[in-house]
Amino acid sequence: MTTEIAILIFSAITIGFFHTILGPDHYLPFIVMAKARNWSVAKTSWITVLCGIGHVGSSILLGSIGLAFGIGISKLAGLESFRGNLAGWAFVIFGLGYSIWAFWRMKKNKPHSHAHVHIDGTIHNHDHKHKGEHLHGHKKSLTPWILFLIFVLGPCEPFIPLLMYPAAKSSLTGMIAVTITFSFVTIATMLGVVLLTSYGINFARLGKMEKYIHVIAGLTILISGVGIQFLGL
Repeated sequence: MTTEIAILIFSAITIGFFHTILGPDHYLPFIVMAKARNWSVAKTSWITVLCGIGHVGSSILLGSIGLAFGIGISKLAGLESFRGNLAGWAFVIFGLGYSIWAFWRMKKNKPHSHAHVHIDGTIHNHDHKHKGEHLHGHKKSLTPWILFLIFVLGPCEPFIPLLMYPAAKSSLTGMIAVTITFSFVTIATMLGVVLLTSYGINFARLGKMEKYIHVIAGLTILISGVGIQFLGL
């Protein structure tokens, strides 16, 4: 291993970690969705890892195409910026749509009364609410796949110009080593933050706020999208 590749591998570890930690969109969607939809640890883990693979894999594919066809870094950077813009808007749309669905769901499942008239003429009201709030637990949800598509759109901005292209100038083996390192650190950091935070949240007592959990989840993703789109997070 050359000194240059060793430095790039160390950089891949550092950049992969901080790129993930400083981008709340890398973990917040999984944390809030896991809580709102009662995902198990196993389900939360595989969804996070799947989205992480889509996230880094799309940039690896784009960078590989760029190297194969001699496309300059500036052009790829422009394409990555465009992809980031799409991902930001996708988060906004998904978060807004989920929030609207959550409000509608709350209104639909609001307890209400029906009058029951007995033969003897007495009347009493019977309070109940529909079981729609439990349907999501028995139906296959599209949420994981929507998140996956959004993460495929989302670029790893520093990867191609700072790691992949410089490593490729040294050797193919070095580029593969740097790519694997960056991918592993990024996905492992995503998974670690998601599982640790979810574990802590499970001990939190939300009380009356529990009924708003889907609304909170949708708004959190919406805010993440706004942060990406307008604050450059």
